[in-house]
Amino acid sequence: MLTIAWKFIKFDKAKSIGVVMGILVSTFLIGQQLGIFYFLTGLMGALVTESKADIWVVDSKTADVNQLGLLDIRNLRAVQGIHGVKEAYPLIITGAVCNFKNGTSGAVTLLGVDENHIHALVSQDKIMAGHISNLQLDGAVSAEFFEKKNLGGQIDLNTNLEINGKRAFFALQTKGFRGFGSSYCLTTIERARFFANQSPNTISAVLVNVENPKDIDNVVANINQNIYGIRAWKSQNLATSTVKKILANSGIALSTGTLIIFALIAGFFIIGLTMYSSALDRLKDYGTLKAIGASNKYNSKLILTQAILFTVVGFLLGIALLETFRIGVAKSGLIFSFSPLVLLLMFSTIGLISLGGASFALIRIRSVEPAAVFR
Repeated sequence: MLTIAWKFIKFDKAKSIGVVMGILVSTFLIGQQLGIFYFLTGLMGALVTESKADIWVVDSKTADVNQLGLLDIRNLRAVQGIHGVKEAYPLIITGAVCNFKNGTSGAVTLLGVDENHIHALVSQDKIMAGHISNLQLDGAVSAEFFEKKNLGGQIDLNTNLEINGKRAFFALQTKGFRGFGSSYCLTTIERARFFANQSPNTISAVLVNVENPKDIDNVVANINQNIYGIRAWKSQNLATSTVKKILANSGIALSTGTLIIFALIAGFFIIGLTMYSSALDRLKDYGTLKAIGASNKYNSKLILTQAILFTVVGFLLGIALLETFRIGVAKSGLIFSFSPLVLLLMFSTIGLISLGGASFALIRIRSVEPAAVFR
């Protein structure tokens, strides 16, 4: 069956290439949109997922880590007194305007944390240059490699800048430490307050680590029951809530979903019509098979086998093109990857499209009479 199917494919190379191109384009477009979607949703909750805190305590109305309100510093002490809390430390998140040596300016998000917990916000593998202890120096802030254009184009260590009119310099370079629409500049909590002119009596969030990881739910419940005006979240829950809220209030999910649907529809009709056209050109061949004893079931299997072969070849070529795209855009900071399960689901989807498209040809082939070979 495979041998005969392959001969049919090789006989009409032009239409076979057309089917493969349809599958390739569908695979690439679906993978491209999924990759960009994964990248954007990863940025949405990046601040939470990057941190090493078990629990985030924020104001009671917050469900998006990118839109935190202010908390009274007394909430920090109250959280520290909750049973099961191993440590709790404050975090400040505030916007600022930077002026650079080349005369440009840009907006950044300052992240201020206790100097003993700076390492809890950025992992070592995302530090490109400098040492995290350098952020304790007067005026020191971090710079993100992929936000270079927004940071004046010069982010080398010891590069001077002004933040809200106050002198600062880059003491640390990160790569991949980014937020959703934000350029993160990490520094100590005292310096963040200084740059933003923020009161020492307010903070943005309290980050908590628990004594026993199995008791996280109990600690979250105790904090919510005993402290008024705040809300404790498990880190993963807050990240999920952030993504859901942003997707609900933006057109990202709709636009991505629409493009994927159009890719599926386009692939279905390109494959279906091309295979139908190919079947019309080969009516005498299918009629000959019937004349020598082949049943409609045999011819149907032959068509479906061709569709499967087209799927395998087109999908592999599409994944190769997608991988080239992924490597290319990673250099500009658009980083994503696919798990084996996602790749399997993509292959299954493309396979269904191919088999569905083959139904056009099946309808026509089943109506072929053996006598057609003599006409």
